[in-house]
Amino acid sequence: MSTKGRHELPDWVHWEQRPFPDANLLLLDGREPALVDSGFVGHADRTAAWTERHTSRLHRVVNTHWHSDHVGGNALLQRRGAGIAASMPDADALSRRDPGCCAAEYLDQPVPPYDVDEALGDGDILTLGNAEWEVVATPGHTPGHLALWQPEERLLVVGDALSDYDVGWVSLATDGPEATRAAVASLARMADLRPRVLLTAHGPIPVDTQAALGQAQRRAQRLVDDPEGAVWYGARRIFAFALMIRDGVATGEVESYLHRQPWLKDAAALLRRTTDDIADQLLDSMLRSGAAVIGDGRILAAAPHEPVEQHRLDVPFPRAWPPPRREAAG
Repeated sequence: MSTKGRHELPDWVHWEQRPFPDANLLLLDGREPALVDSGFVGHADRTAAWTERHTSRLHRVVNTHWHSDHVGGNALLQRRGAGIAASMPDADALSRRDPGCCAAEYLDQPVPPYDVDEALGDGDILTLGNAEWEVVATPGHTPGHLALWQPEERLLVVGDALSDYDVGWVSLATDGPEATRAAVASLARMADLRPRVLLTAHGPIPVDTQAALGQAQRRAQRLVDDPEGAVWYGARRIFAFALMIRDGVATGEVESYLHRQPWLKDAAALLRRTTDDIADQLLDSMLRSGAAVIGDGRILAAAPHEPVEQHRLDVPFPRAWPPPRREAAG
């Protein structure tokens, strides 16, 4: 068992907090250098440059799940020689070029084409950096979400399952009502590991690991107990991310933008409301809460985030991706 202090990391673990729309940077250096998640496509060059400062021979990228802020640098890093490892559900869908891959089209979040070279299952052991890590299936935020556990150092990579301030939203429309219960069960499983450090994909490393896990379990249980609240929670998170990556939406175009989104149509169906009602209430609630603001004729995300050069979003949705390489997993 590790005797390190609560948040002390081995010298082969490089972690850097990163603002939205990117996931935090986590490089595990050593015998088999590995990057966990690769950020948003708009900043893929920055991800690659940071990685190359820490290692000249990236062996693989391990994705905790396939959302755009976690896989956006995959294509660039794969072209430079890194293998891509992801959960079996994600790998299977990507091998078929399922139109639902990465929820990219559903969420209107661009992802450049990539292939999964290594499909991961629960309990698999990987050499990442200088240590052996166990793959822990943690469905909820997405069906294929996974965590990574290093038992000697008691490090737990948690993806979007939780952060210091939040839990991952769930998609009741695409994943069903069991998704919230799966999220609760996954958090309980992670808490049972008694990790020393939680390496979160967003926000700072939690100061009190066990308190953060307990709070996350309570927050996730509220999603189970209040399905309507879970739908609104997801809608707010999705729309806020859209505002971040698109430099906002013109005030005169925001309603038409929202009405085109399949996630909003699904939210209206789940809540038994019209799309007009949902769009109006979503926009009003985000402006009143301060999650969105109006500036220069645009609805803008208020949360701190890095701007994105808009031409970098010009990538095809998965239904138009080229066929996968034959050697890729699937």
